[in-house]
Amino acid sequence: MDTAADHSGQRPYRGRFAPTPSGPLHLGSLITALASFLAARHAGGRWLLRIDDIDGPRCRPEHADTILHQLDCHGLHWDEAVRYQSGHEAAYQAAFEQLRQSGACYRCTCTRARLAASSPAGIDGPIYPGTCRDAGHQQPDAAWRLRLPAGRIWLDDPLHGRIERDLRHEMGDFVIRRADGRIGYQLASVIDEQQQGITHLVRGADLIGSSLRQKYLMQHLGHAVPAFLHIPVLLDHNGNKLSKQNHAAPLQTETAAQNLIRGLHLLGQAPFAAAWHGRVDEILARAIRDWDPARIPKQLHLPA
Repeated sequence: MDTAADHSGQRPYRGRFAPTPSGPLHLGSLITALASFLAARHAGGRWLLRIDDIDGPRCRPEHADTILHQLDCHGLHWDEAVRYQSGHEAAYQAAFEQLRQSGACYRCTCTRARLAASSPAGIDGPIYPGTCRDAGHQQPDAAWRLRLPAGRIWLDDPLHGRIERDLRHEMGDFVIRRADGRIGYQLASVIDEQQQGITHLVRGADLIGSSLRQKYLMQHLGHAVPAFLHIPVLLDHNGNKLSKQNHAAPLQTETAAQNLIRGLHLLGQAPFAAAWHGRVDEILARAIRDWDPARIPKQLHLPA
């Protein structure tokens, strides 16, 4: 199935960081932002910022403002105007209509309870079993799923090697428009990457499943496919992902230099980090010069 080649190496480097404004950034967020920033700057490329605020109920403008302030205080300055997903819904809806009119998607009326009961667990989360694939539902308030063909899809990652999945049996048809009419995350992200000309995606390893789904969509829509690098997620002392849901402490801007040194140390980038102190710009200049993704550990843990 995987027939489209990656074209990112033929274009000037354009990376991005795309937080959801459901709360302030924490140390795990900083590590992802820092890795994507350093990769872009080391390559002499541009680094963009997108605010993924299309999911209205979870997102608040004050959190977006806080995130911008946190990044600025840490010296992670973006190169172009911030892109807010909430301002591009027309582009997402147009892409959905293209897929709908081509017959690439279908209506799904499955409830959350039914999905929980019928979807087997997969590597990247529950796998939709295709319940509504051939049902021909016509309800206007149904969700829409992309119809995946038989076959496999893969991507190459510098840290994880080749990552491959069976489209139907390990991924499953996924939602591109929700029952409430909002465009799904996967489709919105694909349009964002294309419109911003993103050539390299540096993101958390918990989004590998999303990367594979998005790569399929990119190929289906005829978009260039970026290169991928998935950073291991930061785990807390109990082995859980450091996240807003797990009440991770917000980044304190007053300790920006120390936060950067801590993040670089966790990413394996700074043997000097434990003993070296300096201004934010000095720390970043050295980190950009010495950036090497091969030094990133396979797992990231908060020290005991």
